[in-house]
Amino acid sequence: MGGVEDEEPALKRMKLSSKGLIGLSNGSSSVEPIGGSSSDLMARPLPSEGDEDVIGSKGVIKREEFVRIIAKALYSLGYKKSGAYLEEESGIALHSSVVNLFMQQILDGHWDESVATLHNIGLADESIVRSASSLILEQKFFELLEGEKVMDALKTLRTEIAPLCINSSRLRELSSCFVSPHDIVKARSRSKLLEELQKVLPPTVMIPDRRLEHLVEQALILQREACIFHNSMDKEMSLYSDHQCGKDQIPSRTLQILEAHDDEVWFVQFSHNGKYLASSSNDRSAIIWEVGLDGGLSVKHRLSGHQKPVSSVSWSPDDQELLTCGVEEVIRRWNVSTGECLQVYEKLGVGLVSCAWSPTGKYILSGLSDKSICTWELNGKELDSWKGQRTLKISDLAITGDGKQILSICKDNEIVLFNRETKDERFIEEDQTITSFSLSKDNKFLLVSLLNQEIHLWKIDGNPKLVGKYKGHRRSRFVIRSCFGGLKQAFIASGSEDSQVYIWHRSSGDLIEALPGHSGAVNCVAWNPANPHMLASASDDRTIRIWGLNCLNVKYQNVHSNGIHYCNGAT
Repeated sequence: MGGVEDEEPALKRMKLSSKGLIGLSNGSSSVEPIGGSSSDLMARPLPSEGDEDVIGSKGVIKREEFVRIIAKALYSLGYKKSGAYLEEESGIALHSSVVNLFMQQILDGHWDESVATLHNIGLADESIVRSASSLILEQKFFELLEGEKVMDALKTLRTEIAPLCINSSRLRELSSCFVSPHDIVKARSRSKLLEELQKVLPPTVMIPDRRLEHLVEQALILQREACIFHNSMDKEMSLYSDHQCGKDQIPSRTLQILEAHDDEVWFVQFSHNGKYLASSSNDRSAIIWEVGLDGGLSVKHRLSGHQKPVSSVSWSPDDQELLTCGVEEVIRRWNVSTGECLQVYEKLGVGLVSCAWSPTGKYILSGLSDKSICTWELNGKELDSWKGQRTLKISDLAITGDGKQILSICKDNEIVLFNRETKDERFIEEDQTITSFSLSKDNKFLLVSLLNQEIHLWKIDGNPKLVGKYKGHRRSRFVIRSCFGGLKQAFIASGSEDSQVYIWHRSSGDLIEALPGHSGAVNCVAWNPANPHMLASASDDRTIRIWGLNCLNVKYQNVHSNGIHYCNGAT
């Protein structure tokens, strides 16, 4: 296959004009046949039995379409000689002679002739002809204005563009060019105009740019989505073979056991950048763990000061600060670097039951034991409060990335999506008691854990809609938390009262793994957002397990409570 060279192949059927088409990405050429017998040297398709109009084992690929798309791709890649050879040898032209003439007229700026040729292409839909004509005549209009031929531009607008009646608002925009000449939009390049025309004209007339690349990408994406174990970067996918991952891409081997807590570990959450893990425990402490460059975790700070068990934590958007929430107690804000307690948030007569950061990091949110929700400035000043049935005593709390919607469990079987700006409320209603929920990174989905040992996936942009269910784990007495995770959050993970970690494929709902190892109920799981191959699980057995790939030939040193740096959060 030829690259881009200066001299044209002797066998090329059509010459390129000295300007215009030679620079096009689609490599289309003007219609000027070359005489001579050199074309006899080309290999010709041999007669064969059967249907020559289709190729492939399934009989669904039309030969002509296939060849034209390949030729289009060759020209787009700059292999103009190879594209021309393909047209010559196959006898299948990328474009008809009329379309080639039309394209050349566009590039040469022969607007009236190109509109006339457009009518000769044989388009059945008159609206397409009008739309294409409008694009051409607008180009003519702007080029006349740029050439300071104002009267000719006005005539084009009145006698050629206006009668097409394509868009009255667009007509007003063009008319304003005469009133405000400084606001005139510069005419697009003529090759850009051809790209716009490709979008309007049927693909049988002008094949869309990068059509072959689009088809190949679609095939790869479909293969990826059909692969329930896919958890590696897309750049590792190849065209040479069908894509299929094995279970070795799923974190399923314990690489490290963290044993620094003195009681049940209730909650774990990785920082957004994946460099830290925070855990909270019934031992009334939280621990910040640092993820080393080798993937091993070590204690950075142990955060003490709560008078009650610590139920949850929340990372600031920049990962520089951490919130810890005691059970119906107070919220504490910590400096991740130093371990210093920066602020205590409390309200007289009520306990705080949940915590979350605003997307900007300028304020925090909390659910209260009186079932209200509060927002606080970082200095501890209360900003706003929403009374009524907004939250439960044991509840999760989240806010969407745009800061507009607050999500909270407002009743045993209901989650409220409260719009802070409009005060509108939407509800997700379940038949069973809701124990916890998790918001997806793109804010479009909500993972809801239920009392009946099911996890439900809800689509929440627009009217909430149930789109998935996951089963297999055990839950009867405790709050068990689940999470999104893996590459592009393609997996669902959950703790379980049978001491195992469960992993499902998000789209199919297939159970992929049930990971043994813990000796007590697994209360919470967290997937590292920066490393799809790292998973953490927190258990009543007082440990945190770090899970990684089976193929990793590493085993990190377990971490015990000896030698931990304690940070006193007293204020």
